[in-house]
Amino acid sequence: MTLKVYADRVSQPSRAVLLFCKVNGVEFEEVRVDISKNQQLSPAYEEINPMKQVPAIVDGSLNLFESHTILIYLASSFPGVAEHWYPADPRRRARIHSLLDWHHSNLRLGSSGYILNKEATRLGIPLDPQAAAKSEKLLLSSLFKIETVWLEDTGRFLLGGNQPSIADLSLVCEIMQLEVRLLDEQDHNRILSRHRKIQQWIEDTIKATQPHFDEVHKTLFKLKKQWQTLGTNTETESDLKPTLVSRL
Repeated sequence: MTLKVYADRVSQPSRAVLLFCKVNGVEFEEVRVDISKNQQLSPAYEEINPMKQVPAIVDGSLNLFESHTILIYLASSFPGVAEHWYPADPRRRARIHSLLDWHHSNLRLGSSGYILNKEATRLGIPLDPQAAAKSEKLLLSSLFKIETVWLEDTGRFLLGGNQPSIADLSLVCEIMQLEVRLLDEQDHNRILSRHRKIQQWIEDTIKATQPHFDEVHKTLFKLKKQWQTLGTNTETESDLKPTLVSRL
């Protein structure tokens, strides 16, 4: 049976799973779950993923959710996947697991919280200033940790690798959300541009996964053009508000 990947390309974890499949030639059927229309809350999808989130996969009788678990399963189960994505060495695997566990409660939490507060503020939605400050602090701390801990070795990729692992895909897709959402040049310089090692790592990961990287991120780049119109076109802002809020 054909592997099915349930995803929305606006979702960072969804893009990581789709990118892995495409780069490694894993045959699959992509089933879009449009989170802007709350399709992830439908009873039919709940049978696939009771957590009502994307992504999820169905491989025969197996339903699987949580993006990191999916990536580990795909790297371990499908023939032809290069060893560097999820090495057989238990120690190297343990380091990847450590980074993925850290990501969920640090970079992802800080990034999503920061984006939520920035976009909602621009859309006129009241927010908690303390929560906004806390998210930004966690995001800045997470980026610093990537530069000083996860990229401290001599390799081009996370954990000192000379080739990317599943951890690189997970984290780079998260940071790409920042790359396209930080529309203010001052914010971009303050948050991302000063991290030269991170910028170089992003470039290296993109090159290592082309042409699939651009194809998987096409939806996100298209949305960026729409977001850039906000503030200059009130009709556009009114039309996009429901979509933007649902996708934060």
